[in-house]
Amino acid sequence: MKRLFSNLLFKVFLAIVLGIIFGLVLPESVSRVFATFNAFFGQFLNFSIPLIIMGLIMPAISDLGKGAGKLLLLTAAIAYGSTLFSGFMTYFTASEIFPALLESHANNAAAIADSGKELLPYFSINIPPAIDVMTALVLAFVIGLGLSYQEKSSLGNMVKDFQLIIMQLIEKVIVPLLPFYILGIFASMAYNGTVFSVLSVFVTIIGVIFALHVLLLLLQYSIAGLLTKKNPVRLLATMMPAYFTALGTQSSAATIPVTLEQTLKNGVSDKISGFVVPLCATIHLSGSIMKITACAMALMILQGIPFTFTLFAGFILMLGVAMIAAPGVPGGAIMAAVGILQSMLGFDAEMQGLMIALYIAMDSFGTACNVTGDGAIALVVNRLTKSVPA
Repeated sequence: MKRLFSNLLFKVFLAIVLGIIFGLVLPESVSRVFATFNAFFGQFLNFSIPLIIMGLIMPAISDLGKGAGKLLLLTAAIAYGSTLFSGFMTYFTASEIFPALLESHANNAAAIADSGKELLPYFSINIPPAIDVMTALVLAFVIGLGLSYQEKSSLGNMVKDFQLIIMQLIEKVIVPLLPFYILGIFASMAYNGTVFSVLSVFVTIIGVIFALHVLLLLLQYSIAGLLTKKNPVRLLATMMPAYFTALGTQSSAATIPVTLEQTLKNGVSDKISGFVVPLCATIHLSGSIMKITACAMALMILQGIPFTFTLFAGFILMLGVAMIAAPGVPGGAIMAAVGILQSMLGFDAEMQGLMIALYIAMDSFGTACNVTGDGAIALVVNRLTKSVPA
């Protein structure tokens, strides 16, 4: 039972259920307590976002640049290309399907919003961020790239220490409080009458994303099978233990031993497996970018916010880099992406909270897609470096 309650997905599910119940049955005076907590936590999250960006992206880029040889550049290019392909495939699919699929939900949400029923906090505290989000992004890239050329650097040690502080902030403060934040969001939606429309959107989005991630894996292994002249279905079937391990652990890092073992069974050399699999556990996030892109578009449609290909193209390109910094904790990728959702797509605190809830609800499947795709990349790198046995 203790293990069950330590599971973030379970906590988020429980928060959604309790939030709906509380919003429907509790008097407004009590429900406003949740709104007050959300007002404070939303401000704290906005304050933390630039710090999270700098604390995660600076060391991630710094580490990638060290000893950059041909194998590193080849693997990073393929992993980034796979991540971008997933993002753009999701955009084109969702932009065709979602407007018609979510039209009725968007109309309902707009009608309810016009009613003016809103759950207000008792008070709020303004916590301005120490640095702007885009400034933090650019500064993180500049410092990270600069450190990648330094063999030994006192600033590099400081960046590593700062990374530890930020990861403790995420793991010990933000992630434990997220279920309460999500509870408050759903209590507010239940109070103003939008909750069931949003839940039906959740179910619709999850179904579309699951179908897309199965299609993506088939495409990845079709390419790997074509290059290696092996049966793609058999290659994918061999990776299923890694897929199901990732479903349970929700962590690419924790699944590395199983991913390595199954990749070796597919005929990848020890040298390539030992290099590509741990690296891709950090930089290959095709399943994660799929979830974030689809969920972001769905919420924008639901809120009546216009979007264009140019807007999402920039978002996907930036997201593919920013998520490299995702820590090995459930929901890590969405925490690294929150700043970009805010700065590039204009997401407010409530939309960020819904994104986090949606992402965590599908975290296992996204991680499993990432991990299984790592096996395909290992096969491709193995073939391109002529390491496949004759």
